[in-house]
Amino acid sequence: MMALVSSVRAVPVTTDMDGDALQADDAWHTARRVGLRTLLRDALLRFRYGDGFSHARGFALQLALAIVPLVIAGSGLATAVGAESVAQVVARTVVAVSPGAGDQLLADVVARGPAELPEEDGEAADSRSENVGEFAVAFGLITAFLAMTSAIAQLERGTNRIYGTERDRPFVRKYLRAAVLTLTAGTALGVGLVLIIAGGPLGDAVEDVYRWGDVAETVFDVLRWPVGLAALVVAVTVLFRYSPRRHQPGLSWLALGAGLTVVLWLAASGGVALYVAVSGDFSDTYGPLAGIMALLLWATVTGVALLLGVALAAQLEAARAGMGDPLLRDEDADGIPDELQPSPPQQQVGETVSPDGGRA
Repeated sequence: MMALVSSVRAVPVTTDMDGDALQADDAWHTARRVGLRTLLRDALLRFRYGDGFSHARGFALQLALAIVPLVIAGSGLATAVGAESVAQVVARTVVAVSPGAGDQLLADVVARGPAELPEEDGEAADSRSENVGEFAVAFGLITAFLAMTSAIAQLERGTNRIYGTERDRPFVRKYLRAAVLTLTAGTALGVGLVLIIAGGPLGDAVEDVYRWGDVAETVFDVLRWPVGLAALVVAVTVLFRYSPRRHQPGLSWLALGAGLTVVLWLAASGGVALYVAVSGDFSDTYGPLAGIMALLLWATVTGVALLLGVALAAQLEAARAGMGDPLLRDEDADGIPDELQPSPPQQQVGETVSPDGGRA
């Protein structure tokens, strides 16, 4: 017998009275009827008992594995096309957003260009620089793409468990869908993260390298927030719509959970940045690994925020279907839901059942 991997009740697929997908108006009316406090409490229960923390950690590891090679690939691309100034922007941004001694470790890698190669004749140096750049681009992009695809596949598993779905999609369909979402929602997510997290250092680096002027820098500082937030909300909503293995409501319905995710993510990211900045022992404790540890910590809170938003969207739909309690019943409080309790063996006429469960 296959055991369920979560103890939450499955969310039934619901529609409006006309049979159409649920939209934002339906979400608003349901949230007002249920009450925000009750909805948040039940969403937290669904997240916890749907094993949300474990899936958030799995997503976080893959996300962190995708970010570092992607940064290196960006610098390699700049080197390959001869745009050394772009590589300088990448390196300076990495230094600005990374804590401790770990920033220089990564900055040295992404900033390595033709000028830092051993002295050779011009043609050989150019050829070697081009080869190094092409290798960095190919290796970084492939590694980042595979890691991000795996992260979105992990997100599907997490969303399925939170919705109470027992099985993921078949292997090929699951990873093909994850690859498509990586190229679409993943790209929008990356743009939003760069603009929000590294927008300030990025603007300063571009100003230092390209001297684009105070007016352009001011315009960039103003526009990066609405553009970055819009990219994040769109990316998260698309992930909520197409990750779970079920027929989801409309995008506007899911925007409520996506909005919660973005708010939680901004607050948690600010908390991580503040902790790293005010904790004098952080860099001393981790040394050259301080940047990597900060990245893992940030990726973890990102995964938790994503799946908490999924839990809110799932519980909102469950509440509209009249399902208040998100948990499977456990009347005897033994930790095993009643639906998963093994049935006692049926006794046939003329048979006796021994104390160990065998038949005599």
